[in-house]
Amino acid sequence: MTKQTVLGRVTQLARANINALIDQAEDPQKMLDQLIRDYTNNIAEAEQAVAATIGNLRLLEEDHREDVDSAREWGQKALAASRKADELRAAGAGVDADKFDNLAKVALGRQLQSEQEAKTAEPTIASQTVVVDKLKSGLDQMKNKLTQLKSKRDELVARAASAQAQNRMMDAVKSIDVMDPTSELGRFEDKVRREEARAVGKQELAASSLDAQFEQLDGLGDSAEIEARLAALKSAS
Repeated sequence: MTKQTVLGRVTQLARANINALIDQAEDPQKMLDQLIRDYTNNIAEAEQAVAATIGNLRLLEEDHREDVDSAREWGQKALAASRKADELRAAGAGVDADKFDNLAKVALGRQLQSEQEAKTAEPTIASQTVVVDKLKSGLDQMKNKLTQLKSKRDELVARAASAQAQNRMMDAVKSIDVMDPTSELGRFEDKVRREEARAVGKQELAASSLDAQFEQLDGLGDSAEIEARLAALKSAS
């Protein structure tokens, strides 16, 4: 994975619009669960890539420090050789003085080489430092985004559970409205009233039958009285 690819992925994920993704999803909860898994995996991959990039930068910095230190040491060696040559030349030892001057030139050549290597590495170190800073910032944004995703997911789950509970309650209320128990009581009351009316009818019918029988008895009593009085009249004559 190249540094450009890592930086591009980190930037893209860090700038992701969570609300827009949720609006486009058919099942927001499943989408968020998958997005959280993807974010977690991508963060782990990005962390490894960023760690490798940082490691490479630290190696470049260490090599640069070594080149700088080497240039300083060769400069000191060149100075020491040049002084020794001056001392020998002052003492009349021209041949030995030339040898030390040559050593000073070699040391200066090494110094120049180290300085050039250090200078060549500086732009790379500067650019890599910028990349590392961006990657670190992107990782921080991704981690913040992951926290937002988890919070959004928990909020969505709670809202979905509440909505489902409300829907179940409204369905129950609706079913009660459709099958109103008071209407069943009303029909039962009508049935009871009809039975009561029927009983009253039977009572009235029975009462009228008894009255007729008593009237017949009364009629029979009158006839017997008449026959008795007629018999009394006949016996008196």
